[in-house]
Amino acid sequence: MKSITKYLTFHTEKRFKLINITQQIEEIVQQSNINEGICLINSMHITSSIFINDDEKGLHLDFEKWLQKLAPHLPIEQYLHNDTGEDNADAHLKRQIMGRETIVAITGGKLDFGPWEQIFYGEFDGLRNKKVLVKVIGE
Repeated sequence: MKSITKYLTFHTEKRFKLINITQQIEEIVQQSNINEGICLINSMHITSSIFINDDEKGLHLDFEKWLQKLAPHLPIEQYLHNDTGEDNADAHLKRQIMGRETIVAITGGKLDFGPWEQIFYGEFDGLRNKKVLVKVIGE
């Protein structure tokens, strides 16, 4: 069994952004020389997410609209967390909904996806650097 660990860094210029990171993950899997195994992709921040879905602009706008309805940013006074001086309670809730990490099987040295599946980094409290862990394990 062998493994490789890499880190990606993201810095968005706005609070909310969805970024397709599939190509970056595919490159790391290729570098690993692992033919059969798994790839873990984990957002290392409590206000961002990793998830798998379709890369379709309308769907991404739907995600943003839906998440804003479930956990609107304003007014910030609606959240007890923001009493600590933060203004990002909504981002914590959005991360909980969208998920912390995903695992993708590696078959024949490639990510083993279903139709239309892509890997996304979801940023809900941007404007600063955040890291994503990528760990590939297998033979």
